[in-house]
Amino acid sequence: MTGDRSATGAPVVRRVTGAGLLAHAEGVRTVYAEAFALPPWHEDPAAADGYLTRLADDAARPGFTGAVALGAPADGAPSVLGFAAAWPAPTPLPDVRSYPALTEALGARRAEAWLCGARQVDELAVRPAAHGLGLGRALLAAAIRDAPDGRCWLLTSPRATDAVRLYRRAGWQQVVTPALESRDLTLFLAPGHPAVPEAAAHSHRALS
Repeated sequence: MTGDRSATGAPVVRRVTGAGLLAHAEGVRTVYAEAFALPPWHEDPAAADGYLTRLADDAARPGFTGAVALGAPADGAPSVLGFAAAWPAPTPLPDVRSYPALTEALGARRAEAWLCGARQVDELAVRPAAHGLGLGRALLAAAIRDAPDGRCWLLTSPRATDAVRLYRRAGWQQVVTPALESRDLTLFLAPGHPAVPEAAAHSHRALS
């Protein structure tokens, strides 16, 4: 499910640059508003405007990787069914967003070794009407393809059951850390991440 067009009219998923993702800004806005209005997020639709403002800055980051899912053309233009945005996490992790919670939960050594410089999937969303088409998994695969040494990670809410199920089925390692769970966050490492064995042991100890 990759490429620029589909002869059958089925949705396609393709990699895009930051500018390429911003070219679909209105579609991204719609996807974000619809996806994050659902539980457990319950975001106001106006939050999509704030996301576009943030995306404009994020798209300029070195190493930014985007992906977009496009449906059959409507009125001459394809409709955006989903998107993903990813980039290398800063080194060291800054004191913004959820980075301080990660450093506290993992400890400075693990946070640096596991996360810094690794490709962070910051956002992944699919329109509710397009669920069940495999677009989430295809977007995720497109966003992390060619990441150096397979080092990729993401955060989500443990209450986002559909997202958690998607990542587990895609082979991602969930890192169970009470300090993160208490903040309604859970960390996943990509299947090829070299820290997966250590992360699995870390999670086992947390559950013991």
